Amino acid sequence: MLSALRYPKSTAKPKLPDGVRIYAISDIHGCAHLLEQMLGVIDADVAHSRPYRAIEVFLGDYIDRGPDSRSTIDLLIRRARRGNAVFLRGNHEAFLAEVFRDPLRIPDWLQVGGLQTLMSYGLSPPPHPNEEEQRALVRELAAAMPPLHREFLKRLRLSFTCGDFFFVHAGVRPGVPLSEQQEADLLWIREEFLQSQKNFGKYVVHGHTPVRSAEVLANRANIDTGAYATGNLTLLSIQGSRLLAV
Repeated sequence: MLSALRYPKSTAKPKLPDGVRIYAISDIHGCAHLLEQMLGVIDADVAHSRPYRAIEVFLGDYIDRGPDSRSTIDLLIRRARRGNAVFLRGNHEAFLAEVFRDPLRIPDWLQVGGLQTLMSYGLSPPPHPNEEEQRALVRELAAAMPPLHREFLKRLRLSFTCGDFFFVHAGVRPGVPLSEQQEADLLWIREEFLQSQKNFGKYVVHGHTPVRSAEVLANRANIDTGAYATGNLTLLSIQGSRLLAV
């Protein structure tokens, strides 16, 4: 069931264009079973409310940490075929791209959940792979990963704007126009963004930093509720200036 979220008092409410409804999800982290549940909630809500235009926005970090990165990407690729979904890149997808470029980053990747991704593609890496084993692992992953998965990951966007809302994985650098933001900040920023009370130019919807429940502040909303650790994958629905979360 969707529950209303409230903006702080005395805050001008950001709005979407008339007739548009956005459904946003962030930081799935291989929790395919939770994603499937939330897609069912979206479908039921669309069937019931029949918005003029529904847009699904996924804010990145589809892989790592959770048990089934492969099935998560399969679900997202199937969802993409509907033609109304936007897929953003998270820092974990960026990390995987770096591993493909430089296999010697494997040990760092394993420390942030890469092991679970490798296992979801049927690979069983040694506990402490040497350089030769690291290169072999990347070759094996490239062979095990369907071409559609590689293409999906390659096409991920850094941000999406609709109406007064700006969707991004991690956040933005305060004081920098949205059109001039750097990729590293969009994917990785934390404290400078989280502690800022500035108006960023648009209302920022993001994930990346886990919170107990969806957090709505005057200038941003955080919808990363740590699905892989908590079992709680948050879905945010926006229509007009109204935010609903489940």
